[in-house]
Amino acid sequence: MLYPELFTSLEKARWNMADDIPWDQFDAGLLSDEQAITIKMNAITEWSALPATEMFLRDNKDDSDFSAFMSIWFYEEQKHSLVLQEYLRRFRPELVPTEEELHAVRFEFDPAPPLETLMLHFCGEVRLTQWYRRASEWHTEPVIKAIYDHISRDEARHGGAYLKYMKRAIDKFGDSARAAFAKLGMLMAASGRSGKPLHPTNLHVNQSLFPNDTVQSRLPDPEWLERWLDTQICFDKTWEARVVGGILRNLSSLFDQTFETVQDLSRYRKTLKVA
Repeated sequence: MLYPELFTSLEKARWNMADDIPWDQFDAGLLSDEQAITIKMNAITEWSALPATEMFLRDNKDDSDFSAFMSIWFYEEQKHSLVLQEYLRRFRPELVPTEEELHAVRFEFDPAPPLETLMLHFCGEVRLTQWYRRASEWHTEPVIKAIYDHISRDEARHGGAYLKYMKRAIDKFGDSARAAFAKLGMLMAASGRSGKPLHPTNLHVNQSLFPNDTVQSRLPDPEWLERWLDTQICFDKTWEARVVGGILRNLSSLFDQTFETVQDLSRYRKTLKVA
């Protein structure tokens, strides 16, 4: 089982919201209204770990090891939402998300193949690591900069944990797992070229609710994510290259191959013999 090892390693890295956030360094003059609103949107988005966890537990009911790991992932993701809400509660209380705004992003996700979902969320963690790293640089107020740095590091650790479960899946399912991971890896690594980098929060996940079936569509401002990326934190080609590079490097290690480009991954996928 991977859960005991992951519990120990993530427990050692865990930060404390009361002691490890420099609340006393807050500088009101360095927080704009525009920046504060983005914090609210991130707080609501992070709350969507709740329906994602419900999905994972439902679709992995035969995998107690991975389901147990969800206890760690869910706790830490909800803490991300909570620390952002706490920041607003202390310094911009009028922007604290309402319970209704938080509950709006809790809705049922349609069942999906577990291996594809695992890869999707691995790529999501790689992307979030870079999004939050860039957010930390964009913000000017020191407390929120520190918060985003903590969150970014958590997302990187979560990606590493998902990668361990991906390695386990390859040991168990062989080329079927490789094909699933390569398929989603291509999709997620190439998505930035279309002008809409894919992430679990902006994918359609419930056909009966379409088009109001993405986390993003259920935010108070559904257009926020693109604006945050394009004109606020300015997640440009250089930063997107870090996401793509992270996906390709990890898949290279996972498959014992060398993928310099998405095209390399595509060619490898075609060599897999899957019934």
